[in-house]
Amino acid sequence: MLSLNLSPSSNVTFSNFSKRCALNDALLEPSLVNRKNQNQRNFHSQSLQSNRSSSFSNVHGYPSGISISRLHISKFLGHSNGFCSKPTPQILQAAAASSGTPEESSPGGEIEETKPNKTLQLGIIFGLWYFQNIVFNIYNKKVLNIFPFPWLLASFQLFCGSVWMFILWSLKLQPCPKISKSFIIALLGPALFHTIGHISACVSFSKVAVSFTHVIKSAEPVFSVVFSSFLGDTYPLKVWLSILPIVFGCSLAAVTEVSFNFGGLWGAMISNVGFVLRNIYSKKSLQNFKEVNGLNLYGWITIISLLYLFPVAVFVEGSQWILGYQKAIETIGQPSKFYLWVLVSGIFYHLYNQSSYQALDDISPLTFSVGNTMKRVVVIVATVLVFRNPVRPLNALGSAIAIFGTFLYSQATAKKPKKEGGEK
Repeated sequence: MLSLNLSPSSNVTFSNFSKRCALNDALLEPSLVNRKNQNQRNFHSQSLQSNRSSSFSNVHGYPSGISISRLHISKFLGHSNGFCSKPTPQILQAAAASSGTPEESSPGGEIEETKPNKTLQLGIIFGLWYFQNIVFNIYNKKVLNIFPFPWLLASFQLFCGSVWMFILWSLKLQPCPKISKSFIIALLGPALFHTIGHISACVSFSKVAVSFTHVIKSAEPVFSVVFSSFLGDTYPLKVWLSILPIVFGCSLAAVTEVSFNFGGLWGAMISNVGFVLRNIYSKKSLQNFKEVNGLNLYGWITIISLLYLFPVAVFVEGSQWILGYQKAIETIGQPSKFYLWVLVSGIFYHLYNQSSYQALDDISPLTFSVGNTMKRVVVIVATVLVFRNPVRPLNALGSAIAIFGTFLYSQATAKKPKKEGGEK
């Protein structure tokens, strides 16, 4: 049995309440509910006649003795058998405020726990990024060992990425961004730096061991701090001190590298410059075109980079491609295996960069550089095991010092305050 007694302190008005959510007659005793065809005005006048305290007795499983003023209205209205099938945005916001949990209200008025989901999503993206990079480095080096033409291979990898994006856009698996003149102009700089970084890394891979290239490229935070400082960012002394072990470790690894080559060293250094500038200006592009996500941004950077690189590749080494292809087929013996290696290197190059750009949507270029450096630890170990490259003790020590310096750098920049209006 349900008894309705309204106290003077309770501001419940059934006439206004019933306009928002209709009472479900089947859930209450007929003796306490007016018939549906009864005049609303009579019901309202009858409700206001009582001044006694009210309580609900076991309605929808609620315990007895709960007054309207103390009842959590959001739970009441959101109950599966309650008065409304869908809570209103105001009630949802009140429920979130009272619970004290870090929740957000979406445009549709629904409460979302975005922070844990966002952290999980970034974790998955970083995991895929690392795995895809390992696969790319292994097959990229296999191809370059028998077909030492990095300009053509780098161009083909950009071509694979361009085709991949066109397929996603054509099948509507990825929304195609609106193309404007300002959008293309904004991407010319990042695409140029991406081209420089990509071809320089490929040249380095073709001349030295993969592990050595990645040890040198672990100095990327050094370049990131330097160029970010030129662009107006300031860093405390501990950040500058943290990059010293990186410089020392990379230097020690370089002078003790078995496969040392100046072409490979300079290729890796130039690649650092190119990719750091790409990261910085890509972040600025995302801020100017927030409707374009990281995947679409990288897709158009890939297309523009292909237009930059391929004409230069033809000029640099185009006359040697046919002869080099014939030698590669003779060396490997099976043309299908060679084609597979080239295709895998192209596809996984785009995939690992796609994952990195998805992460770059939500992190700063400095954090990206740190994650990129820690990824190199895994890549170095994997490639040494696969290709069985000889590693001297001092070389391993230098690599470890460089990685340790990266850790110190990440700790020094972890609590760096962000400026208002700066990167988020």
